[in-house]
Amino acid sequence: MTQSDAGDTRPIRVMLVDDDAMARNGVRMILESARDIRVVAEASDGGKVIDAVHAHHPDVVLMDLHMPTVNGIAVTARLQREINPPKVIALTSIDLDSYVFDALEAGASGFLLKDVAPVDLQQAVRTVHHGDAVLSPRSIAHLIRQFVDAGHREQNSRALGLLALLTPRELEVAHCVHEDLSNQQIARRLGCSEATVKTHLSHIMAKLDVPSRVQVALLVERAASSRSAMVPAPMG
Repeated sequence: MTQSDAGDTRPIRVMLVDDDAMARNGVRMILESARDIRVVAEASDGGKVIDAVHAHHPDVVLMDLHMPTVNGIAVTARLQREINPPKVIALTSIDLDSYVFDALEAGASGFLLKDVAPVDLQQAVRTVHHGDAVLSPRSIAHLIRQFVDAGHREQNSRALGLLALLTPRELEVAHCVHEDLSNQQIARRLGCSEATVKTHLSHIMAKLDVPSRVQVALLVERAASSRSAMVPAPMG
């Protein structure tokens, strides 16, 4: 059984949010075939999520983005205002759907396509529960570059200012996050322990006022985009 935290062998508690009952049943069967994952709650509409989270205390929420009444993006943003909110994995049936980027901005720890392989879905739940990001097969850098465009210059400049708040070591960690490295990989690169990496990440997210490592990566990409905009185009 995979440990959900150091010294903790309880199953990872998962909530499913999707207006398609058949889709929920399929995901439940996939997840509960893993001994270390337990589905503790379901919701068919975003408006029911907050109450269900309060009642069942899931560790991870698999959130459909396209639902009537209250969509998954709005609910994800609302969850971030909770004390110790669950991690959120946004689900979509269309790759590079603009809603995916909105979900990341709202606080999701990543996203998956609904046709994800069963073993990858199980591993994604574990990965997010342990504090890492999870994304569909395209790399995080590629996805972010598609998202950051000329219409986000003000946000890009703000990102550059926020990163200036970090220490040199914290900035190194932030850039490693942008490269989609796990905590273990960051520790190996920087020659420190995973516990030290987690401490740095905690300080980084507090200084940047963001809820997860995905938003850290977004800020690093935006800051890089802002720097590029400051470089004059070469003369012909």
